[in-house]
Amino acid sequence: MDCVCAESAGVRVILCSNPRAQYFSYKEEIDAAISRVLDGGWYILGEEVKAFEKEFAGYIGVSYGIGVGSGTEAIHLALAACGIGEGDEVITVSHTAVATVAAIELVGAIPVLVDIEPAFFTLDPNRLKEVITHRTKAILPVHLYGQPVDLNPVMEIARKYQLYVIEDCAQAHGATYKNERVGSFGDMACYSFYPTKNLGALGDGGMVVTNDKDLAEKAVLLREYGWAERYISYVQGWNTRLDEIQAAILRVKLKYLDEDNSKRIRLAEIYNNGLRNTDLILPKQRENSTHVYHLYVIRSAKRNELLASLKEKGIGASIHYPVPVHLQPAYRGLHDFNRLPETEQIAKEIISLPIYPELGESDVQTIIRTIMDFKGVADD
Repeated sequence: MDCVCAESAGVRVILCSNPRAQYFSYKEEIDAAISRVLDGGWYILGEEVKAFEKEFAGYIGVSYGIGVGSGTEAIHLALAACGIGEGDEVITVSHTAVATVAAIELVGAIPVLVDIEPAFFTLDPNRLKEVITHRTKAILPVHLYGQPVDLNPVMEIARKYQLYVIEDCAQAHGATYKNERVGSFGDMACYSFYPTKNLGALGDGGMVVTNDKDLAEKAVLLREYGWAERYISYVQGWNTRLDEIQAAILRVKLKYLDEDNSKRIRLAEIYNNGLRNTDLILPKQRENSTHVYHLYVIRSAKRNELLASLKEKGIGASIHYPVPVHLQPAYRGLHDFNRLPETEQIAKEIISLPIYPELGESDVQTIIRTIMDFKGVADD
């Protein structure tokens, strides 16, 4: 879950993210879309969902989209459609939202966690071969913070070992790698439309996309009780549906996604210019890729002190993520065979600074000045 900081009585707070502001940006169109659904009288898996599935798949550059209830369910559905289940191994990272690992466990598979490239916070392809076994069935790369994974070597290894690739694109709507949108490389890809995402609903929602007709058909069956016709289950499925209202809202927002991502990139440039003469480690952009800055994440050796100072001054910074999955109470022992030194080190240093399309450039400058005033950050 992404951060949305509350207003304090009498104190102006610069929020970390602000889905309410985006609603007001497109309020007239969103309200009209909601009214259209309410007046139409069809509220589950109707024409709005069908239209959004087609439009979003087209935007990504794939043939099929399957709307689901959340990003977690999107990963769950994709894994199941690929036939991954009890005892199979799926390689992913520990530096991610718990949802990534939780979805793997939902199908009975075993998460195998590898370290990250610290410069980019994403899966290190050089760590894949050392953990592949006869039980490995898939690689689940996470495009984190809006930054694409280095996909070419991931795809090469997957082809060599005949593994599925399921992209976790929950934080990377619109990001590109080698001039193609992330989500168009793997066998399947998964998106979340949680309200703070680059493409966010006003509630929960998710999407699975693919170019594979057979996988798409399996996903459609699994999404709703295995029904090919109503009330007749041909496979054992479950219920995970994107509702009509959220689809209608997302159709409005999709039209503005590239423009909103450009605003995020502009704010990131202001941060980069304003903070370059510090000892902070600023986010890097992978070569031949587009970083869409779902989050603007810096690193500081004095992270906790800096975070406390920012919050004291009404700046809603946060940490994504303070505890790697393999060190969380529910998952201890998941990865005893190998430490993840890069993951564990960056978890002690990262701070997410406020960034969203409606954030004013003057607010970004205020944040920069506040950071520069923090003792020990500016270079001598």
